[in-house]
Order: sequence, then C-alpha cells, then structure tokens
Amino acid sequence: MVSVGNLEWFEQLPCGVTVCDKDYTILYMNDKAAVVSSKEGGKALIGKNLMDCHPPEAQKKLEKVMASGRPNVYTTEKKGTKKLVYQCHWKKRGRVAGLVEFSFELPSDMPNFVRT
Repeated sequence: MVSVGNLEWFEQLPCGVTVCDKDYTILYMNDKAAVVSSKEGGKALIGKNLMDCHPPEAQKKLEKVMASGRPNVYTTEKKGTKKLVYQCHWKKRGRVAGLVEFSFELPSDMPNFVRT
C-alpha cells in the first residue's frame, strides 16, 4: 500500500464522501458531505444511523448494496445542480465492513465520450 501522508487532501475533495460501518453507523464525512447535509446536522451526524437520513425506498437500496456487493449508482438533480451518486460497500481484511457514498456535482455541459 502506498502511503499518502496527511489526509487533509481527502477532507478538501470537491465531492462528498460519507462512510458508515456494517450497522449503518456514520463513521466519517468529509467537509463537502458535511456542507451538503448541514440542515440535517452536518458532521454532528457522525455516530448516527445512516438509515435515519434516508426514506424507506433508499434504505432498501442501501441494504441491497450491503448484501449483494453491487454498487448503487445514479444521477439526481435538485435546484439546477446535477449530481452523480455512487454508493458501494468497503472491506476490511476481506470482509464487508460498511458502505461509502461518493457524491459528485456534474457540470451542466459535461461531455460524454464513447470509446471503441
């Protein structure tokens, strides 16, 4: 494994990163994730249950990601901002340890390249 030193850069990523354990307890939120969820408590959500932040339909999808190992990937748009959300499990010593969610804001004029 390559060491990247101080992880301050991770806090400053321009995408939201939220990590929970296998019991859905939020372990980590970077600065962007905290700003996006500020109305719900921001970093005060660390230690809380991730499922409490999602409606029942989304909870079922998260449970499926945890059980199947297949990611849940989608785009969403709110107030003119389009995002790509990527939810997947993470492992510790080869075993599923929880979920991680990446949320990327997408530019409205983002190009799409089809490679052959």
